[in-house]
Amino acid sequence: MQKIKVEFLYENTVARVILDDGKANILDGIMMSEITEFLVSLKNQKDIKLVTFEGGGNNFSYGASVAEHMKDKAAEMLEGFHKMFFTLLDLHIPTLAKLSGQCLGGGFELPLVCNFIFADKSARIGQPEIILGVFAPPASVMLPLKVGNMKAEELLITGKIISAEEAKSIGLINEVFEDKVVMDAATDEWIRKNILGKSASSLRFATKAARASFDFFMLKFLPLFSDIYVKEMMETHDANEGINAFIEKRKPVWKNQ
Repeated sequence: MQKIKVEFLYENTVARVILDDGKANILDGIMMSEITEFLVSLKNQKDIKLVTFEGGGNNFSYGASVAEHMKDKAAEMLEGFHKMFFTLLDLHIPTLAKLSGQCLGGGFELPLVCNFIFADKSARIGQPEIILGVFAPPASVMLPLKVGNMKAEELLITGKIISAEEAKSIGLINEVFEDKVVMDAATDEWIRKNILGKSASSLRFATKAARASFDFFMLKFLPLFSDIYVKEMMETHDANEGINAFIEKRKPVWKNQ
């Protein structure tokens, strides 16, 4: 079963990616691989001016698969997850995420790598990995670059979940809309006004230039954080206990080691 749906809109100049596993749109290895393969296929499609991401149903995504965070699978999971980010960055095609419902953990890191983020008022946004005893490598790079250290540290260290309105107030997302229907209509208008009249080639150069520092930090620190995650943190008791407790639906018993 395909876990994403893809449409080409506006005379095949905009690619619309819908995360749709029929449940919570969990970013597991299969979905990540499908997204990456699709992004690779866009590399030589010179007419694409924008890629949009959204969730099928009421939620964008509840996050990455917790089961795939277990010690014996973590390295493979992170490799596939981060490959998706690097592929997206390498394209330099402008990207826009549309958020509704739950947008948590890896389910917010995908929007976070996008150039633009729109949300409706149902969106709940956060990086709750710390509650499971782990940390979020991509968000640990991207959040400080997007909203500064103070707000980034608050989200990453506490794992708090925030509303779309609060996310907009700290500069984390671009626009908030009343509901999904209004957001869809406003996005259509925004694309027509800001994207369609421009050169696809020039948009890629503009995106590459605008994101030079963002790309530099992602390429430099994401592999480093991945190593820390797999080789250091996953060797601790508490990281494994947090993941196992979540899967077993019980409260974790921390040993602080």
